[in-house]
Amino acid sequence: MSSPDGRRQVTAVQTATPITIDGTLDEKVWTQAAPATGFIQADPLEGQPASEDTQVRIAYDADYLYIGVLCRDTAPAGIVVNEIRKDFAGRDQDTFDVMLDTFGDRRNGFVFSTNAKGAKADTQIANEGRDVNSNWDAVWWVEARITAEGWTAEFRIPFKTLRFEAGDGRTWGVNFARRVRRKNEVSYWSPVSRAYSIYRASAAGTLLGLPSLRQGRNLRIKPFVVGGAVRGVGGDAFGRDLSGGVDIKAGITPSLTLDATLNPDFAQAEADEQQVNLTQFSLFFPEKREFFLENAGIFYFGDIPRNQRQTSRFRPPEEDLLLFFSRRIGLSSGGEQESLYGGARLTGRAGGFTLGLMTMQGKETDGKPGQNFTVVRMRRDLFKSSDIGAIVLSRQPSGDSRDFNRVAGVDANFRFFKNLSINGFAARSDSQGVTGNQNAAKASIGWEDSQKRLQASLMTIGEGFKDDLGFVRRSGVTRQFYDGALFWQPESLRRRGIRQLQPHARMWSYDDRHGALVSRTGHVANQTTLNNGSYFEYAFEPRTEVIGRPFVIHPSVAIPAGRYDWMQHLLLYEGDHSRTFSGTIRATLGEFWSGTQKTYQISLLYRPTYRIVFDLGLQVSDIDLQLPEASFTTMLVNVRSGYSFSSSMFLDTLVQYRNDVRQFSANVRFNLIHRPLSDFFIVYNESQFTDTTQTAGRGVVVKYTQMFAF
Repeated sequence: MSSPDGRRQVTAVQTATPITIDGTLDEKVWTQAAPATGFIQADPLEGQPASEDTQVRIAYDADYLYIGVLCRDTAPAGIVVNEIRKDFAGRDQDTFDVMLDTFGDRRNGFVFSTNAKGAKADTQIANEGRDVNSNWDAVWWVEARITAEGWTAEFRIPFKTLRFEAGDGRTWGVNFARRVRRKNEVSYWSPVSRAYSIYRASAAGTLLGLPSLRQGRNLRIKPFVVGGAVRGVGGDAFGRDLSGGVDIKAGITPSLTLDATLNPDFAQAEADEQQVNLTQFSLFFPEKREFFLENAGIFYFGDIPRNQRQTSRFRPPEEDLLLFFSRRIGLSSGGEQESLYGGARLTGRAGGFTLGLMTMQGKETDGKPGQNFTVVRMRRDLFKSSDIGAIVLSRQPSGDSRDFNRVAGVDANFRFFKNLSINGFAARSDSQGVTGNQNAAKASIGWEDSQKRLQASLMTIGEGFKDDLGFVRRSGVTRQFYDGALFWQPESLRRRGIRQLQPHARMWSYDDRHGALVSRTGHVANQTTLNNGSYFEYAFEPRTEVIGRPFVIHPSVAIPAGRYDWMQHLLLYEGDHSRTFSGTIRATLGEFWSGTQKTYQISLLYRPTYRIVFDLGLQVSDIDLQLPEASFTTMLVNVRSGYSFSSSMFLDTLVQYRNDVRQFSANVRFNLIHRPLSDFFIVYNESQFTDTTQTAGRGVVVKYTQMFAF
């Protein structure tokens, strides 16, 4: 059924009796609800009916929204399931997704995903998927089972979990997506272009039949206790610690949520993967602390959408400037780590605005006052899918008005004709004792559809621009960026096993404040994707770097100042990761600064069952520079393993070794989700430098959390 505006519609029916969530559609209400059917392919045959039948029915009672799913399959033995852990990756297995646009604004929503064994993943989306928060965690339930005719699933989502505006006559946006992995087929109930995904809220259909809804009280209190014994590298004795804290979440209004944390602890956060740095810039390590990951998308600022299709595994778009980077919270102006007393965050919608306010207070460290970190973000929706906004960031020690850093900015994001995006921002910093140009600005324009992508941007970062709550790769430059890609999927190639050809080209160019070239990189490549999901890529990159001062690329090896021109060749093969055994091979070959580079990366992935995964990674770089004693080899080894006892109990290990710094490290994490949003962690860490006689750093941390809902 379709509405007058052409959108598909599905109607929810009320259930008088509770629905048992067991993955079996045997309740009477599932025969009474009219199904949403007629899924349409996005890939490989965009616009054609899905090859397998899918039926979705929706029911509700006073507290829950229920979704019953029947995924018929003509070859159920070919259904692919390769993991059951929370927030699983869905690309390489059979999956089903539900998108709920609870405000009906065709911009924002929540996505709930499962596979044929009932794994859970939940995502919060904003601005049509430009901001995606896969670390959002909600209370909900799902069970699934494989049958003789395919697989079935049942969802139960509490209305308390969702944000929406109360009142009569409210309609929600809704869409469903299904992936049949053995065919590499993706289809949607309400059609979505191949260029986008389930996050495209404006493409959703309409959910009818819901009564006047009230969220009621929405208060969660989650106390925790954490204890452990830790010894640093070279230490003599273990230090023991026992502490506790609490996290609180309260619904201020149906669309505004307050989060508070007291004495936060992040001991259970996953360890960083080590990286080898062969550049003159700082490395980027992503945020992994739970409190800062939730609702992170609200604080994103500016930029062409981050979640566009990736055309190159070698050269994803680089982040030269992130105005807000939460990983900097807890760092002093000198970069020293400090503990946090706690803080609060207010996020949501009010009066047509999307709002985000966060403030965190650090503890005094070595007699130095604790830092206060504050960010305020506001965004106003315009037209159907555009917005304007502003942001203010501040870092300042308590009681010290002389050491501060503040940044303010405005941004605008416009979309026309569904495919044209125009974005821009302007920002200015204010720091004690800093002189020079403290401005930063960017303008971008991009077009993306099923067949092509075109993008261009111009960004300038003043030499005095300083952002203690952001990530600035380099300052004092003007950057030009150009990107063009074609997505070619002719039937003649598909019959030969080739799903898509993706020729593409990119260029980055940086000039200093006087207009002189400081860096330029070209990237010309083609990616060939096969029907089974594996792909090949070849690229060549001409590069120019002009450096004004020497920099250390390796212990005792410095690149002298000067101009360097070189050419590199890049090759990549990535296998079909839906298989039990798969792998990835990368090679970077050619000139490098004043000499040559040979870098090889190998990753071997083994999944004997959906409970077990082993991932072995090896990176070796052989660098030969025309400098005294400037030939060296770096090696980085990563070994990951994971075992899922169930969809709520996991054991993960990460073992790493770097030969350039002679460092061995290990991280072992056990996680039991004993109740919704309630965890028990045991974490073991070890770090050791193998070329010294220092004792190894070791630590064991145990953490218990319990969520109480009111």
